[in-house]
Amino acid sequence: MLVLLPPSETKSPDGDGAPLDLAALGSPELTPVRETLVDALVGLAADPPAARAALGLSPGQDAEIGRNAALRTSPTTPAVQRYTGVLYDALDVRSMTRAQRARADRRLAVGSALFGLARATDPIPAYRLSAGAQLPGLPTLRTLWRPALGGLLAGTGELVVDLRSGGYQALAPVPGAVTVDVLSQRPDGSRTVVSHANKAHKGRVARLLATTTAEPDGVVRVRALLRRAGLHVEHDGGTALTLVLPPP
Repeated sequence: MLVLLPPSETKSPDGDGAPLDLAALGSPELTPVRETLVDALVGLAADPPAARAALGLSPGQDAEIGRNAALRTSPTTPAVQRYTGVLYDALDVRSMTRAQRARADRRLAVGSALFGLARATDPIPAYRLSAGAQLPGLPTLRTLWRPALGGLLAGTGELVVDLRSGGYQALAPVPGAVTVDVLSQRPDGSRTVVSHANKAHKGRVARLLATTTAEPDGVVRVRALLRRAGLHVEHDGGTALTLVLPPP
């Protein structure tokens, strides 16, 4: 099972690993696109106004441009520890037992605008690039990533649970992947999409899937696993699951 996580704009500044070595990352077929994007971000960092415009940053976020300038020289840390925020707080890999972490390292990967697919243990630096960015002189990220990344994800040979947000799913959709939508039920029975809580609950779902000793092979088994954990999960057919949060 491969559990695809969304990245986060916020990233830990920590790291004591060697500088970025693209050849050391998993999925070497993605290296050419990774090289193109790393070169583009490093070059763009030399022009802060252009970098702000391309990356959607304000002058107060110039430290993010500095991170991109140092992509090839700054220290790295495993991808699953690089990303921070609500989802990753709920995933909480640091609290996992050794056996749980070993399973999580095998199953988790992050859909990244810069690296395409970053496996949990891939050593990466802090960076700034979102799925909606448009880098000067290059095609859209969707155009760059879809041929190589789409083929990679379609050919994994294992169940894919895609928890990425829409912008990252669009970079390379995965046919047949299990998806999870999170809805909140109001006291009157109506339902609404949640935002902040969506990330937290997807983090909990990711933790359950990453650490279970079971090996679900389809949407029905995933649904059963989540229900056993006490979650209200609905399945109306196909590969989409709906996680329904009770009224507050």
